[in-house]
Amino acid sequence: MSRRYDSRTTIFSPEGRLYQVEYAMEAIGNAGSAIGVLSKDGVVLVGEKKVTSKLLQTSSSTEKMYKIDDHVACVVAGIMSDANILINTARVQAQRYTFAYQEPMPVEQLVQSLCDTKQGYTQFGGLRPFGVSFLFAGWDKNYGFQLYMSDPSGNYGGWKAAAIGANNQAAQSILKQEYKDELSREEAVDLVLKVLSKTMDSTSLTSEKLELAEVFVSNGKVKYQVHSPDSLDKLLIKSGLTQPAAEAS
Repeated sequence: MSRRYDSRTTIFSPEGRLYQVEYAMEAIGNAGSAIGVLSKDGVVLVGEKKVTSKLLQTSSSTEKMYKIDDHVACVVAGIMSDANILINTARVQAQRYTFAYQEPMPVEQLVQSLCDTKQGYTQFGGLRPFGVSFLFAGWDKNYGFQLYMSDPSGNYGGWKAAAIGANNQAAQSILKQEYKDELSREEAVDLVLKVLSKTMDSTSLTSEKLELAEVFVSNGKVKYQVHSPDSLDKLLIKSGLTQPAAEAS
């Protein structure tokens, strides 16, 4: 019965569902997982890199993490080509706001404007929804550090800890148990690495398989920092999730 309503993004099924939006969410479920955790002194984002082939030349830039403005960054799960369009849109909106008002764009306002674009693609014929979910991390003078999650329907919400992509429900349930208010940034890093190690499909966690970034305030300025592979290896050893090279051999 539902097949009649599958091909149109704009038509509700008799149960009140938009199947194309649900299919877009399923596509994201097959992408590498991403986790974000809000701490009292920053926001931590981690993303799983899917290594599709050992012949693939690894990129020098990040695959999952993107800086939108000096005070906002995001991690992506889903179709990367769709994500690039939306990230460019968000960057332009952030710069237009700064040009008009001479101050950084509030984080929620930026997320909301991007989600308005995503929502439009569920309402007009001839378009398909963007097959991508985001976790946005940022800081502004109104609400301090913030973490938002958005999905292909254009919905978004503020979270203390959130997971998107593969095995996101398992990750979300672990976060629910392990998350505590007033976490420090170091504790948040340990938490996201622990959750990712339990929910990733591969058995071992290495710096080649993940990206880790932090948004924090230093000397009165918002900083966005992506950890290098060496830094990631040290963090994984410190967390007890991997052994030092000498011991491993």
